[in-house]
Amino acid sequence: MSSPIWHPFTQHGLEEPIPLIERAEGALLHCADGSTLIDGISSWWVTTHGHCHPRIAAAIAEQAGRLDQLIFAGHTHEPAEEVARGLLGLAPAGLTRVFFSDSGSTSVEVALKMALGYWHRRGEPRHRILVLEHGYHGDTIGAMSVGQRGVFNRRYEPLLFDVGTIPFPAEGREQASLDALDAACQSADKPAAFIAEPLILGAGGMLIYPAWVVTEMAAICRRHGVLWIADEVMTGWGRTGTLFACEQADAAPDLMCVAKGLTGGALPLAATLASEAIFEAYWSDDRADMFYHSSSYTANPIACAAASANLAIWREEDVLGCIASLSQSIATHMGTLSSHPAFENGRQIGAIAALDIKTGDAGYLSDIAPALRSLFLERGLLLRPLGNIVYVMPPYCTTGGQFDRLFEAIKEAGDRFGSR
Repeated sequence: MSSPIWHPFTQHGLEEPIPLIERAEGALLHCADGSTLIDGISSWWVTTHGHCHPRIAAAIAEQAGRLDQLIFAGHTHEPAEEVARGLLGLAPAGLTRVFFSDSGSTSVEVALKMALGYWHRRGEPRHRILVLEHGYHGDTIGAMSVGQRGVFNRRYEPLLFDVGTIPFPAEGREQASLDALDAACQSADKPAAFIAEPLILGAGGMLIYPAWVVTEMAAICRRHGVLWIADEVMTGWGRTGTLFACEQADAAPDLMCVAKGLTGGALPLAATLASEAIFEAYWSDDRADMFYHSSSYTANPIACAAASANLAIWREEDVLGCIASLSQSIATHMGTLSSHPAFENGRQIGAIAALDIKTGDAGYLSDIAPALRSLFLERGLLLRPLGNIVYVMPPYCTTGGQFDRLFEAIKEAGDRFGSR
């Protein structure tokens, strides 16, 4: 009997195999047929310390027997209080308030609504959002609106609101991007906010840009009174080599979105961190002025317990040291592929690396992608290329032997499918 499940980002008409996973540990996924897969992409970029981490699993089990769910409107619980305090203790300076939600997309929606409402409450309504070219912020309507227009959202164009797009600061064109942002911030139609993934754009192609550009972008927004939203959903939790990517730019956003690794990847939880000025804009004795947003599972106690355990791991263990070692291993393997004639544009930041397979059929819908996924699955690997872009973003517990297998398969993919 075939499965009734409709999987995300899956074209079922291709009839690609869908493995049944029974359990996981560390960087390994154990399949029902007895085989194993090395999780080279942290199960969609969420798993940081490894699957089923003992400290996080224990916190989930303990909390599940104490308090499983609570309406968060007008109530609170200790796991949420612990996570909020812990987040603010680690976040860039100036962020003082934590609004919980349940996914990266939702945290972006919250940030956009906060930004627009902030200007309305100040009696200066602004409706325009600036975005960075090739950005991706999720699949809900607002998040799609501020993402790159294309295959991800083309069918929903009538629902999306207009934005101002700033060119991606590609190498050699950084100043042009900054000049465009400066001009957009001064336009007669004053923007409410600028949103960007700092240092690296994920689904947009693993495109990396330097920290000094992030510093300048933040300064431009501040100089012109435009709110800066840092989407750290993917870039946070050590992926770029620091806890948050903003740290490398020494730039403090007005709003910051976090999710994915917030619970170590164990459970869905997200948060939007806001400055005190934004929080105070909603402060009133009139209930009509409150911030209208919630979900049924806002700050779910079990998810918060997982996040609290994750924050404890960051405080008490040398996670950044582990990431530095892992980054060096990735760099060594990337070096072995640098002269391979089938690859180009090799790039790395922290524990993320990517390269493009040369092909006449580039882009997200490249026909090479299903063939690559099939090869990697045959080799016991979970890698999910972005078209002809192969990337790795592994859990921080990945071993040297597992890296050998990942990059041996990537080399094989270049040998088999790349143009010379």
